[in-house]
Amino acid sequence: MLRATLKSLLARKVRLLLSGLAVVLGVMFVSGAFVLTDTLGRSFDAIFADAYEGIDVNVTAKPKIAVDEAQGEQVAPPFPAAALEKVDTLPGVAEATGVVGAQGARLIGSNGKVVPTLGPPQLGGNWLGESDLVRLREGREPRADDEIVVNAALAEAAKVSVGDRVGVLTLEPKREFTLVGVFGYSGDRDSIGGAHEVMFTTPVAQRLMLGQPGAYSSIAVRAADGVRPEALRDDVAGVLGAEYDVKTGEQASEAASAGLKEGLSFFNQILLGFAGVALLVGTFLILNTFSIIVAQRTRELALMRAIGASGRQIIGSVVLEAIAVGLLASALGLAAGIGIGALLAYLFGQFAGGLTLAGLAVPPAAVISSFAVGMLITLVAALLPALRASRIPPIAAMQDVATPDRPLTKITVAGAVVTTVGAVLLALGLTDNAGGNTLAAILGGVLFAFVGVALLTPLISRPVVSLLGAVFAWSVPGKLGRLNSGRNPRRTAITAAALMVGIALVTGVTVVLDSAKSSIADRAADTIDAELTISGAQSGPRQPTFDPAVIDKAAALPGVSTAVGLFNDFAEVDGEQRYVNAATDLAAVERIFHAKATSGSLATLRPDQIALSEPVAKNRGKAVGDTLTIQFARGARHTYTVAAIVPEDRLPGSYLLPRESAADFTVPQPYLALVQLADGTSIGQVQPRLEELVADSPEVSVADRAAFVEQQTGAFDQLLTMIQILLALAIVIAVLGIVNTLALSVLERTRELGLLRAIGLRRAQTMRMITVEAVVISVFGALLGVVVGTGLGAAVVRALKEEGITDLVLPWSQMGVFLGLAALIGVIAAALPAIRAARINVLGAIAHD
Repeated sequence: MLRATLKSLLARKVRLLLSGLAVVLGVMFVSGAFVLTDTLGRSFDAIFADAYEGIDVNVTAKPKIAVDEAQGEQVAPPFPAAALEKVDTLPGVAEATGVVGAQGARLIGSNGKVVPTLGPPQLGGNWLGESDLVRLREGREPRADDEIVVNAALAEAAKVSVGDRVGVLTLEPKREFTLVGVFGYSGDRDSIGGAHEVMFTTPVAQRLMLGQPGAYSSIAVRAADGVRPEALRDDVAGVLGAEYDVKTGEQASEAASAGLKEGLSFFNQILLGFAGVALLVGTFLILNTFSIIVAQRTRELALMRAIGASGRQIIGSVVLEAIAVGLLASALGLAAGIGIGALLAYLFGQFAGGLTLAGLAVPPAAVISSFAVGMLITLVAALLPALRASRIPPIAAMQDVATPDRPLTKITVAGAVVTTVGAVLLALGLTDNAGGNTLAAILGGVLFAFVGVALLTPLISRPVVSLLGAVFAWSVPGKLGRLNSGRNPRRTAITAAALMVGIALVTGVTVVLDSAKSSIADRAADTIDAELTISGAQSGPRQPTFDPAVIDKAAALPGVSTAVGLFNDFAEVDGEQRYVNAATDLAAVERIFHAKATSGSLATLRPDQIALSEPVAKNRGKAVGDTLTIQFARGARHTYTVAAIVPEDRLPGSYLLPRESAADFTVPQPYLALVQLADGTSIGQVQPRLEELVADSPEVSVADRAAFVEQQTGAFDQLLTMIQILLALAIVIAVLGIVNTLALSVLERTRELGLLRAIGLRRAQTMRMITVEAVVISVFGALLGVVVGTGLGAAVVRALKEEGITDLVLPWSQMGVFLGLAALIGVIAAALPAIRAARINVLGAIAHD
């Protein structure tokens, strides 16, 4: 039996390898994700080990708010020079250096624009001199208040050189400096981790980066000879107290690297999610392949049963074939994943401004997960065909009909049950009733929904395919192709279901994002009574901001009725982390947003008062006169009295504070200004004057309301493009499925094709017949995907109604594109099987058994 199985496997190696290719692509994503995150993780370890080289103890003030990588920027508050003096006088301290270092120093390049960075930070700090790690490559150190040095990576990106006058944006508006030096790092590196660094004199760095003269962001301590870092750490912690975070250099390096690795784990989960989609599609392909092969081998397997093979041996034969396919596909997928992981790591390094990568290594998790996932998917997909093969009666060896059509009752009932389970899980997840397992419920619901629809598809495949095929029924090849595509509902359904998954996900995401864009545009039109805005598109870790003085100058311009600036930050409100806003003029907010308080007064907020949206007030049980305690990124904890409650859609955010509160924000500068024009004033009269006011803030621009909405929703288009690229892999696997199904179908119908050729069907007509069959199946799958995706997208939009997504937008044009692409996919997928069918030897085919 073993020898017979191996011979059978070798006889069908091409078709089994084709189905195994689906597993290869899915496993490639899995192993690639682990290789990528492992390589980048070790790279970050090396980077921070270099950054803390020569530091025995590192001291920072404990953050006011604990923020993880996924939520935003962790801000360590500055501390006074007195802390440095305490540390410097301790026994065992050879040297204590006050360090100024903070995010937010943006250099304006030779083109007049801020040098962008989407990954690495834009750091500003004080120049501490040369060391074994840092060396000046050109020029000298900064000595005057208007002198700076930058790292080589930033100098190259900005296209500036020593002696140039350059602009720098910090916590203060644009200031001009003379570039007096360019520095690099040991190992001929232009930066550490691709960071852009601007170094000032210490007093200037304290004022511009920390906003506090005489303050520091950390202390780098070098131990005296013979003093252990751990012992010195404990001494320093004892002197400074619980408000400070004191670590050895090694601990500080590990903590900094761990924060970035946390962000990497989120990226890893995204890649694994797309790998799951690819493997789900691959499951349909493998299931179809083994089903067809078992159907083609009906007489062979029946003959084996007749000469004594047991049902268990038949199952073992099919499972052994699946194991062989799974092992080979997993090994190839692992190898491809290592290559993809290395390539993605390289691209990430280049994207991050020249990140120095650690050597490539394959973590055990990549190997284990690749073979575990590959084998499991293949065996699960082959299980049903194996069971079906074991039930073939010996009498079938004497029958001509090897694949009788079976009733669809059982599969339809199973599909209805699975679809219902998926719908329930989706409902629980989308309505936050999953008991803290919202994401798991949604993902499980989507999975069950796809499987359920796939099981229900055979019930509708024959009538729908017949209807779609009617387009081609004007010719004999078209009629034959139409009939062929509907002759085996199960096979057609599984092939179409593979394409359905990718199309459904793309359609669903498009529905959600287009609905969100429309809702944002409608909300802006309904709630914001302002003709012009001042804001910028985010091109770095922080949102662009500008000088608060611009707001007052804008309000004083002729033709301007009202101008208000908005600040935004992450804060801790009564122990819960929330985003809060502040405004320069609360009376202006009331006019521009038509924010009529249902309780209290918004326009008269004092510095210790706050306005809440109605939903927040209801959820927290707050009324006018109650208090909230808020801890910002900087400063002490504040207590605010609720002075106004406003409808949610009439307030910028859920928590609105007076202007004075922004002083304790991470960046005490506005990110948005709204300008309302006086009656009879045109946009063209005011916009050029506003642009003059922000000439020193190249990150921001002046735009009308439509352009502002487009700017704010542009990220949705980028996200959709990225998702479409990643889901293209699932569509590629679906194309392989169509090719595989047609190739096996052509082989299965060899005698039939020979007879058709014998009675006059020409080669070109044979190719058209196969092409029509492929196009009908492909368009059927795309149609299923569009319908299922629209349903899933609509459900998500409905669930997000309370979050402000109120419009349901169906992307009709894109749906049409998907169906058109499906037809093209069918033509491409049919090419090889059609050529093979056309080349069949007529006499040999007629004699084929």
